[in-house]
Amino acid sequence: MRSVRARAALGATVVVALALGAAGLAVLLVLRANLTDQAGLQAEVAAREVAGQLALGVPYGELDTGDEEEHPVQITGEDGRVAAVSKDLEAISGTGTDRVEPSAAAGAGDDDDDRDADDEPGRGEVDTDEPDFTNGTATVDGDRADYRFAAVEVTDPAGRTLTVHAGAPLAAEQRAVDSVRAAMLAGLPVVLLVVAGTTWLVTRRALRPVEGIRREMAAITASEDLGRRVPEPGSRDEVARLARTTNETLAALEESVGRQRRFVADASHELRSPIASLRTQLEVAAAHPDLLDLPGAVADTVRLQSLAADLLLLARLDAGERPGATRLDLGALVREEVSQRAGDRVPVAVSVRGGHEVAGSRGQLARVLGNLLDNAQRHAVRSVSVTVDADAGGVLVAVTDDGAGVPEAERDRVFERFVRLDEARARDDGGAGLGLAIARDVAVRHGGTLTVSGARFELRLPRHDTGALPPNPRSSIAGGA
Repeated sequence: MRSVRARAALGATVVVALALGAAGLAVLLVLRANLTDQAGLQAEVAAREVAGQLALGVPYGELDTGDEEEHPVQITGEDGRVAAVSKDLEAISGTGTDRVEPSAAAGAGDDDDDRDADDEPGRGEVDTDEPDFTNGTATVDGDRADYRFAAVEVTDPAGRTLTVHAGAPLAAEQRAVDSVRAAMLAGLPVVLLVVAGTTWLVTRRALRPVEGIRREMAAITASEDLGRRVPEPGSRDEVARLARTTNETLAALEESVGRQRRFVADASHELRSPIASLRTQLEVAAAHPDLLDLPGAVADTVRLQSLAADLLLLARLDAGERPGATRLDLGALVREEVSQRAGDRVPVAVSVRGGHEVAGSRGQLARVLGNLLDNAQRHAVRSVSVTVDADAGGVLVAVTDDGAGVPEAERDRVFERFVRLDEARARDDGGAGLGLAIARDVAVRHGGTLTVSGARFELRLPRHDTGALPPNPRSSIAGGA
């Protein structure tokens, strides 16, 4: 039962067995009812034939009851006493009385005292209502069998009300029902065996690609080769979609692992320089205390601390850290961030048009603004400006400088990690190449965007009342812009 094929075959067999059982029972019940109705119709015809004779005044002894074995007849009076029975009827049940001997008190059918010889013969009446039907048994000439009895009332010419009970045998109905039941019981195992085998084979064929996917995934896990892909069947069913989704997952995983490896390599390279510089200064200071470059050591330590903080923030963002949903005024945050930048080389002009509330992390958004302003300060000649304005249901923050700007061919690459467009610039002046990468990653996780056009960087965020943070935004920086 651990196999899907076995469970599917068992489930299909049980369902078919229940369905066939219910259908077979219904067929038997309908067949029994139809055959019983036919027997009742035959009994009614026989009873009405005898009742018609009684209505015409035929004496009991001269009644034509037909084949007594096929249609046993019992005639009773109003008081329930037996007036007459068919020939060779030895016992009966199901008619209300099991007596088969006529009673003298029931009256004689050939009584002529009530009419003269010259009078016209009288005529009784047969009840035309639906007769009553019952099931019972009768013993005729020593043979006992089941019968369907019909009870028809009749009034004879003398005014007496009689009830004619005539039966029709149920043996044919019983034989037919037994034959159908035996055929069903004999054919049911064969049908269930065919269903189980067919389900097993069909399920095995349908799951064959799944087994191929499993084997390939096991091989990928063992070899750690994320460049391999599982086979995709040519069908358009769920298995084919599973294979395509698996390959997409493997591709994303391969890209993620490659990105992490590059990230570790770049981070190690970036950390090596300040650590080596700091170590060199400390070794010189240990050998020659009078040559200690304390400002340089402090600068290297600060740069190392800043780089470590950037790497830690990127690690948290890559791990899926969600920004807080604090409600804040973006214009006030811009003014506050600019007011704290007392050491900027170029003054910053701020323009805020109206109030603009957004939802997010105050610290992360302040980090975005700080990174954009740091980038503008490095490239500006004489001016840097920041504007905050409404923009199509959101808030637009534009940071512009009068520098040369970013070439069009580099406008996506500039947001990649550890990328410096001016490779000739000193690392101390140009930074580690993580500021813009962090800025776009934070913007995306706040449900916004960060783009560049020339020397103008545009940060767009949804308003607090019109937008919400995405449930799990995918960082565009994680794999490059």
